[in-house]
Amino acid sequence: MAPEALPSPMTRVWGSRSLLDPLPTEDMSEEHCRLEACDSGREDWKKWGPYVSERQWGTCREDYGLSGNSWEYLPFHLAHQVSYRWGEDGLAGLCDVGQHLCMSLALWNGRDPILKERMFGLGGPQGNHGEDVKDMYYYLDATPTHSYLKMLYKYPQKVFPYDEVRRANAVLGTGDLEFELMDTGIFDDDRYFDVFIEYARDGVDDIYMQVTIHNRGPDDAEIQVLPQVFFRNTWSWGGMEPDEKPSITRKSGQRVDLKHATLGEMAFFASGAETVLICDNETNVKAVESPDDDLRPFDFSQDKDTSAGPPSSLPFGEYYEKYFSPGTRDHMNAVHSRFYSDGDPRKKALAFSPPPRPSKFYHASGKIGAGPYKDAFHRYVIKGDRSAAESTGGTKAAFVLKTVVPAGGSKVVKAVLKPAEASEDPFRAFDSIMKARCNEADEFYTGLQSNIQDEEHKRIQRQALAGMIWTKQFYYYDIFTFFEGDKDCPKPPEERRAIRNSDWDHMTNCDIISMPDKWEFPWYATWDLAFHCLPLALVDPSFAKNQLRLMTKEWYMHPNGQLPAFEWNFSDVNPPVHAWACWRVFQMERKHRGDGGDLVFLEETFHKLMINFTWWVNRKDAEGRNIFQGGFLGLDNIGVFDRGGSLPTGGIISQSDGTSWMAFYSLTLMRMAVELALVNPTYEGVAGKFFEHFLFIARAMTKMTTGQGLWDEEDQFYYDVLTLPTGPRVPLKVRSMVGLIPLFAVEVLEPSILEKLPHFAARAEHLFNRRKDLSELVSRFEVPGVGERRLLSLLRGKRMKALLKRMLDPKEFLSDYGVRALSRYHLDNPYVLECDGHKYEIGYEAAESKVRIMGGNSNWRGPIWMPMNYLIVESLQKFHQYYGENYLVECPTGSGKKSSILGVSDMLSDRLTNLFMPSKDGKGRPALRLHEKMATDQHFKDNILFFEHFHGDSGRGVGASHQTGWTGLVAKIIQARGVEAAEAGTSNEAYARHLSETHVKVRFCWQTNHASPL
Repeated sequence: MAPEALPSPMTRVWGSRSLLDPLPTEDMSEEHCRLEACDSGREDWKKWGPYVSERQWGTCREDYGLSGNSWEYLPFHLAHQVSYRWGEDGLAGLCDVGQHLCMSLALWNGRDPILKERMFGLGGPQGNHGEDVKDMYYYLDATPTHSYLKMLYKYPQKVFPYDEVRRANAVLGTGDLEFELMDTGIFDDDRYFDVFIEYARDGVDDIYMQVTIHNRGPDDAEIQVLPQVFFRNTWSWGGMEPDEKPSITRKSGQRVDLKHATLGEMAFFASGAETVLICDNETNVKAVESPDDDLRPFDFSQDKDTSAGPPSSLPFGEYYEKYFSPGTRDHMNAVHSRFYSDGDPRKKALAFSPPPRPSKFYHASGKIGAGPYKDAFHRYVIKGDRSAAESTGGTKAAFVLKTVVPAGGSKVVKAVLKPAEASEDPFRAFDSIMKARCNEADEFYTGLQSNIQDEEHKRIQRQALAGMIWTKQFYYYDIFTFFEGDKDCPKPPEERRAIRNSDWDHMTNCDIISMPDKWEFPWYATWDLAFHCLPLALVDPSFAKNQLRLMTKEWYMHPNGQLPAFEWNFSDVNPPVHAWACWRVFQMERKHRGDGGDLVFLEETFHKLMINFTWWVNRKDAEGRNIFQGGFLGLDNIGVFDRGGSLPTGGIISQSDGTSWMAFYSLTLMRMAVELALVNPTYEGVAGKFFEHFLFIARAMTKMTTGQGLWDEEDQFYYDVLTLPTGPRVPLKVRSMVGLIPLFAVEVLEPSILEKLPHFAARAEHLFNRRKDLSELVSRFEVPGVGERRLLSLLRGKRMKALLKRMLDPKEFLSDYGVRALSRYHLDNPYVLECDGHKYEIGYEAAESKVRIMGGNSNWRGPIWMPMNYLIVESLQKFHQYYGENYLVECPTGSGKKSSILGVSDMLSDRLTNLFMPSKDGKGRPALRLHEKMATDQHFKDNILFFEHFHGDSGRGVGASHQTGWTGLVAKIIQARGVEAAEAGTSNEAYARHLSETHVKVRFCWQTNHASPL
């Protein structure tokens, strides 16, 4: 009987099988044409983008102090008065790829103590769960060339409660929820503005900015809007001749002219502007050094010495003495001493005992002119100081537009930045250009979402991808110069080298990089970035590939082969997922291209990753037994104690996750080598080498040299094993994600590949025939599965079912919204380790962390994390490729219901998507349910935040609120899920049966398109 007629898997999204990546629409939209122009080098549409950070203050790059506490050195309340050395920040900022010139927005409601020109939040020591942005803003739309961008900022009409938020969080402990802006009640009566900021571009250098202000309140309300442009300060530090300094000059009441050595001459316009302000983007030294300056958002005069919320301050001048008392330092030292081991550099980074202050604040040195300075616009609007209004030239400019917005009404402000030679009216085609770019964005996403029928799924995916695009950032950090100092500034003290990153002085970063979150984490993290690249590849494969290439470049990768972790400590060790991301992006783009794929990219990254793999083998296998350590490995507080520092017990931890990651790494490199071997036989032997690496790692996990492995036969679970200095090995029986990561080390090979690589196939067969101890422990490679496929995995069927039994148990790992990072079993049964008279304990914490390991703003002791769940989803799909529909497991555990492995993968995909779906009970999207208004109010509920992680029971968002970064993987999940019934007219099960019955035909389709079935 012929199978029912169904679409080809190459054109239909096969359920949640994200390994079968969808092809794009055949029709080329205008945005696709712009992408093609970028890739071919004809037009650089990515020259301008949303590359301005939302927080440059409080970063390690700007920290020239001696304490290592970057939050203390340059805090929020001085950011409007201090010129940054390494980058810029701003509200809705846009800049060129070199961040020579920035464009952003400032607002004033007539009441605030400072202009709103950057997002407000608390520094790490100020928040009861670490750093936390408090402003309310959303990324709503974006195209990958930035031809159209849209975001929303919610601006209160009452006095912004800067000090109330700071003080409230200061008295809260780690067991309390964070005190948010919404908790102040400032939005309760709707007295706020919805400020929509849109950018559209007519050509590469023609930028149109539209600000639409909606008054949601019951009364008319006045607001001042300041579109602004400014040059990044590159002249104060030295090395620039006077005639090279960029300039802005007043041309008329609605135009200023700009001149830059690289960008040339440009002009900035604002329609209906009342006043032009010009100043220099330079530090106001006098204001910064004055403890009583009248332009500050905080009032420290009422702070108590024993406050749990330490005041942020600069380490110099009278200010330092007045607001950094010994009482506060002693209190905070006592607090932080409980969280970090003595050898942990993070303990020093958060210590509150700064050494004698430097004689000169670095950011107040160098070439600084006579003013007006960086804070001049604040002084004009709020204090009536007219120096900026009377200045004829400088390096920062703004137009002031004062307007009254009627209750329930709106007003529009328009600004244009374009080349100076353009002579026509800059606003003549403004509305038509804005409308055209918006329509083209709709066209682009209509094509991308052609297989998605549910409108909410489309909304979620589009906002997730908007967040991915908005979170690109110009990142500049030359570590050699950072330590040596600049030509016109005092040489920084040598003692700074002992704080962090001095062994990375080969590193020069000056690139556009995808950030985890441009406020809470305005620095790249290499393992985060790997996950970012999958959803980014849906809309811009070239950008995704270049991001992955970047981390392997010589000026990023350490000479010893280590990939950089993140700026707080580049030497920290993150999970080795970079190879997986390279392989997956290669596969995804191959479907877009419809050819054999970008083998140059694959080969280039493969060679660099072999160097990194060697670093892992040499540095993180302490005993040479193929059992790996690695430290905290990105899972900040998942252990019973901090795995990232010196162990309080002494000894080493043989890590289940570290070893599983290396098995995963080995298989991925093997698969990359196999692909390269199809066109270059040289790689066949390399593929065999990584195949052997995998086998010996797998054996070690099962049985170490002592006879004890990481698999616990009694509990049917993987655990870390602590080796004490005295010799005993102690299994750390914590049921956590650490024990589920072995699921990720799985690969399935098609018979066609083995036929084309006879030497690789023969070597594999020889190993299994000769070493039955290996074949019996780890794999079913010698036994063909569905479609004659071969399986490589750490788990034979028995162990996989045992892990799935725990993972799918609602009383343990399975939540309504995904898989928890720690079993709920530990809520009533915390794990306790007693050693040398000390007691260490870990329990289930569904949301916020109760400990300050790694700063305390991330929690792996219960919440749901999108990247780990995504890897589980993909791993299950691979297992299903081998086992097929007849291999059933109970899902959920205890329910009596059976499901294929593919069905489990689909179920998890749907639960993860449901984090962002409106609930049927009318309570709103689970991720937004911390505040009823946020989840249900008509002006809030459809603006989606993509949090860092989620409550293990309720799905509420936790941690960084704009970490579209890896949480943006939901866009990939939605794309891969599609809508099964809409196209196939049948169920997942029927379609899976169809593929099983016609696997020969399917494989033929893959081969003729030069695409791997994986």
